[in-house]
Amino acid sequence: MSEQVGAERLVVGFDLDMTLADPRLGVQATFASVSEEIGVAIDGALVASRLGPSLEIELARWVPAEQVAAVADVYRKHFATLGVDGTSVMPGAEESLAAVRQAGGTALVVTAKSKPLAQATLDRLGLVADETLGWRWGDGKGEVLAERGAAIYVGDHTGDMMAARTCGAIAVAVMTGADSEQALRDAGAHVVLASLVEFPEWLSSYLLTKRLTRLEERLQELGSVLVAFSGGADSALVLAAAVRALGPDRVVAATAISPSLPTSELEEAKTFAASLGVRHLTPSTDELSRDGYRANAGDRCFFCKAELLDVLSPVAAEHGLAYVVTGTNADDVLAGFRPGIRAAAERGAATPLLDAGLTKAQVREASRQWGLETWDKPAAACLSSRIAYGVEVTASRLWRVERAETALRVAMAGAGLAPRDLRVRDLGDRARVEVDAALVDSLAARPDLLAVVEGFEAVEVEPRGFRSGAMNDLLVDADRWR
Repeated sequence: MSEQVGAERLVVGFDLDMTLADPRLGVQATFASVSEEIGVAIDGALVASRLGPSLEIELARWVPAEQVAAVADVYRKHFATLGVDGTSVMPGAEESLAAVRQAGGTALVVTAKSKPLAQATLDRLGLVADETLGWRWGDGKGEVLAERGAAIYVGDHTGDMMAARTCGAIAVAVMTGADSEQALRDAGAHVVLASLVEFPEWLSSYLLTKRLTRLEERLQELGSVLVAFSGGADSALVLAAAVRALGPDRVVAATAISPSLPTSELEEAKTFAASLGVRHLTPSTDELSRDGYRANAGDRCFFCKAELLDVLSPVAAEHGLAYVVTGTNADDVLAGFRPGIRAAAERGAATPLLDAGLTKAQVREASRQWGLETWDKPAAACLSSRIAYGVEVTASRLWRVERAETALRVAMAGAGLAPRDLRVRDLGDRARVEVDAALVDSLAARPDLLAVVEGFEAVEVEPRGFRSGAMNDLLVDADRWR
């Protein structure tokens, strides 16, 4: 999935020499060989100290204009071996390219070096970019960056900064080339970093700021909202952001009451909503009245979310609120198996976190920065998610799971094994307990603790530990329900 910054794809361009790669030793070795072949002394060390402009511009300093093209061919012939072999990776280069990929973005290398030599350099260094564009310098860099829709260009030279500014990209300078910080700023650098080592953290901060701004704008576009507030980190951030963007008078929180909601979640939701000064409604939903929900096939979540939206939409209208919004984030749509998202979309629910491109990690980081106590709250899916697909969902089963999880959490805490994540999976006649991986062996060795999980013929401990969405592994044909 291409990352979204607002409605735009994230495309980041990188210069090559002295940004991603350090070719200075290779350049010196290459010019020594070139000098010997053409009989003209060229100071390779001096050339290596001012890398940035195209090869032809540099060669014009040493040979007559009519010889530049021929000497450039000689240079490239030697650089293919001596130069590439003498090039080393710049600190932070691999991590910076990975940071773009991890954000779902596209990483380009845009360089004055020829494309074959640039690609050979990247391959030798083990650096992976989505596209390599060579023979670009000055305005040429700016043109190709604009064509590719680059939001950011990273380089070490004043020419890189000017290229970024001409195409409207954020100009990020790294102080690993020959140009001074002042020269880079004068050329238009928006940001100056010591090296690429600092880039991943900067990118993370930039994207978060960008997306939080988009979140605010999106909520303002909606005008007034009823937040489907489960009490988890995602819906908590939506609620807090809505209050910031719209004010408490145009925001209402609604936590649906049903057998699938753990009692503890309701109390925490009430407290959180009160801390923001917003009205908190607790309408009842009746998922168990829906055949598809009780049947608990792969599309159970569709019926659950349909019930929720069918209840909340009239509540929103009654209170004069324009939209029901959910806490769906950008990672949720990558999960591939989320029928509940489809049900909400069909009923017109808005998804401001998704619209802003905010991932789960960014939701937690933003919540931490805003001082929300939910920032590190463990995931707490509804109780029905503990029941294996194909096993009928009933009120008694939901109560059995909640009672078992509560008892086991208390027992483990009393034994000095307090878990962060804990699930009791109802597999029909037996229960499978999932806890943090670090606690698996300790729990498995304590049958006295497992004994508090009552109502099942057998209780087992999942050796791999807690895994969100583990029940989906039991689906034979998940694609059927998408």
